[in-house]
Amino acid sequence: MIEVKADSLETSFSGVEMGGAVVRPLLSGARDGGATAFAGFLRSGTSVEMKSFTGVTGDSGGYAIPKEIDAVVDATLKSISPIRAIANVVKVGSAGYRKLVTSGGTPSGWAAETDARPGTATPSYAEIAPPMGELYANPSASQAMLDDALFDVEGWLAGEIATEFARAEGAAFVNGSGTARPKGFLQAPVAATNDTARAFGTLQYLASGAAGDFAANPQDRLIDLVQSLRGPYRQNASWVMNSATLARIRKFKTTDGAFLWVPGLAAGQPATLLGYPVIEAEDMPDIAANALAIAFGDFRAGYLIAERSETAILRDPYSNKPFVNFYATKRVGGCVSNSEAIKLMRFSAN
Repeated sequence: MIEVKADSLETSFSGVEMGGAVVRPLLSGARDGGATAFAGFLRSGTSVEMKSFTGVTGDSGGYAIPKEIDAVVDATLKSISPIRAIANVVKVGSAGYRKLVTSGGTPSGWAAETDARPGTATPSYAEIAPPMGELYANPSASQAMLDDALFDVEGWLAGEIATEFARAEGAAFVNGSGTARPKGFLQAPVAATNDTARAFGTLQYLASGAAGDFAANPQDRLIDLVQSLRGPYRQNASWVMNSATLARIRKFKTTDGAFLWVPGLAAGQPATLLGYPVIEAEDMPDIAANALAIAFGDFRAGYLIAERSETAILRDPYSNKPFVNFYATKRVGGCVSNSEAIKLMRFSAN
């Protein structure tokens, strides 16, 4: 009889030793080991080893976002801010970035076999310094929500920062004033003169032929805009306009009834207008009197975006209790780098 009871008791303990299913609440200090150290920092603010982060930004006092989150932000920015996808983006280490651009090539000359070779002129340089500004986002969440183990803190934070950054920088790359933010390409000076007579840094515009509208045969005006861009830039050129302007242009037909706008024939292939891809940027102005509603050019050669390589984040659980703020910052600058690579259409008579 004693042997039977002992066997039963031993069996019950063996179930515990073998990890049998025991329903009990999970203690706060025994969370799932699969959670990253960064997730624990965002939820509770506890100290973590420095190797869990990409680095420390001293001026803001926050930890740098890990590479996994930064990669998500960059991928989302390209889909929301279209200018970033077609412009020249460079990573910088400070706000003092400069770029040199040569205006014109090195002159040359012809000579016979025994003729003298006098010196030729040297090319002139122009310095480009994109205005920099600090882009920031300050999303918040309640501590109760952050304590929920099922809540994807990293995904939520990346999505919030990406949306806010993309909205702000998308508008700045088009219409930014250049004061504590990038200078948009529509804020550059414009003139109707061609490349040989126009000052460096001034964009050329072509008139649509009517104030606030297209003149007769609008397809001819679009062709003129394409051909105003020199051949080397046309190879990588694209159209930039908002959806309202594109809706007008999609209805244009040639004399034989063919549409100028051609939809993409495969997934991921952009639609084309006169053989060049069309980029929809909602920050471009609508068609109106004297509006620069259409841009065409090689933006990789014509517009420069300079940004710091990492985004810094500061966790603030004190300022707005019971909410926790996540203050993220990133330095971004931008300006026109080559005024010959971008052309504009102004909706005016001349």
